[in-house]
Parts: sequence; structure tokens; C-alpha cells
Amino acid sequence: MELIKLIGVLIVIVGFILKLDTLAVVVVAGLATGLVAGMSPIEILDTLGNAFITNRTATLFILTLPVIGLCERNGLKDKAVDFIRSLKNATTGRLIIVWQTVRTVASAFSLRVGGHAQFIRPLINPMAQAASIAKYGELDEKTEDQIKGLAAGSENYGNFFAQNCFMGSSGTLLIVTTLSEQGYPVDALQIAGQSVPIAVISLVVGIIYALIFDQTMKRRYGSKKTGVK
Repeated sequence: MELIKLIGVLIVIVGFILKLDTLAVVVVAGLATGLVAGMSPIEILDTLGNAFITNRTATLFILTLPVIGLCERNGLKDKAVDFIRSLKNATTGRLIIVWQTVRTVASAFSLRVGGHAQFIRPLINPMAQAASIAKYGELDEKTEDQIKGLAAGSENYGNFFAQNCFMGSSGTLLIVTTLSEQGYPVDALQIAGQSVPIAVISLVVGIIYALIFDQTMKRRYGSKKTGVK
């Protein structure tokens, strides 16, 4: 009967498969797990509250979501799209290259200028979509999803592979501590130095991939240039 306590995992899996509301699925899974474990509703709420207070710094990013939502509602996306359409030579690939370069350099100096909620969803993805729409007209769902993935990937690559170039980053210090505990004497400067080539390679690969995407768009849509305004 101990397996019944894993019902929350089952609820999450089924909810995601059925594409139900993510927040609702997680909340129901948490409540169900607490109830089958013999907790009262008050105890469940108390546990959730204590967990939130203990880890509140990890949830500060949630405050950015309503701000971004207000910005989008007041025309942030529209302005981003209008700006891209005003650039004659803008393409989706070139835009992604610029962003990944900026993100890589910023991460290498531990400057937090990006984020999926703060930049990719409200700015980078709409501008990347607009660049292709302005050049080829309306896009099919598959292409829109590919652009979303390309924009999200540029954020991940730029942040993940370059962040250890900064000697004071948490990742660099974690690597130094772990290796030192295992008997490998290293310092933060060595780890940062070894991380630079990885960041450069990641950027080069991202640039090549973005350029290939532009060529794929040309082959897919041919000369369907529509002059969308």
C-alpha cells in the first residue's frame, strides 16, 4: 500500500499527457499525495507554506511574470514586431545570432540580462517570428514551433556554456570544490580558462545552426515574399 503514496506522480504524468493546466495538475497532485499520506488539509497547507517560506528566494522570479504580462498587454510584443519589420535585412537566423552572442558575452561576465520569461517569450520569439513573417508571409504551425525552439535554445546555449567563464559564478565554484574534495587541486581561474573554448564553440555552433535555419526557410517558402506590413 506504500505505492499509493506515489499517486501524485501518476497524476502529473496523466495531466501532462492530456495537456491539462500545468499549475492545476501540480496542485492536485500535491493535495492527493498529502491526503493519501494521512495529512489533514490544514497540515498540507502548513507544509506548503513552510516550504515556500524556506525557499522563497528561489521563487522571486515569479514576480517577473505579472510584470511581463502587463508589458505584453500594453503593446510590448507589437512594438517588438514593428521594430523588426522596419529592418530590411533582418532574418530569424540573424536575430538569433545577435541574441546568442549578447547572451554569451553577458553570461561570461556574470551579467543577468536574459531569461525565458523576461526576454525570450515577450521579445526575442516575437521578433524572430516577425522577421520570417515579413519575409515570407504567414507561417505554418511547424515553422512557428521551430522558431520558438530556436529562440529558447539560443538562451540556453548562451547562458549554460558561458556562465563558468566567470571565476566567481556558482557553477565554477562548485566545480572547484567538488574536484578539490576528490583530490584534484584546481582553482577558479583554471576552470574559467577551460570554459572559454567551450563557450566559443557553443557560439560558433549556434551561429551555424541559425544560418542553416535561414537557408531552410528559403527552400521551404521559396520566393513567397509578400511584403507584409
